[in-house]
Amino acid sequence: MTTTVFGMLSALAIVFMVVVLPVWLLLHYLTKMKSLRGLSAEDEATLEKLWKSSAAMEERINTLETILDEHHPNWRNAQ
Repeated sequence: MTTTVFGMLSALAIVFMVVVLPVWLLLHYLTKMKSLRGLSAEDEATLEKLWKSSAAMEERINTLETILDEHHPNWRNAQ
C-alpha cells in the first residue's frame, strides 16, 4: 500500500512538473511582458512635460530669431 501511494504521488508530481508548471510559467511571463510594453503613468507624465518644455523652447527660439533678424539682419551669415 505504501508503494502505491508513493507511486501515485510520484506520478502526480511528474505530471505537475511536465505539464502544469511549464504552462504556468509561460503564462506568467507572457502577462509580465504585456504589462511592460506600454508606458507607465510616470513615463507618460514625463513625456508630456518634455513635450510642453520643447514647445516653449521652440517658441522662445523663434522669438529670438525674429528679434535678431530685426536688429542684426546679417546675423545668420556671420556664423
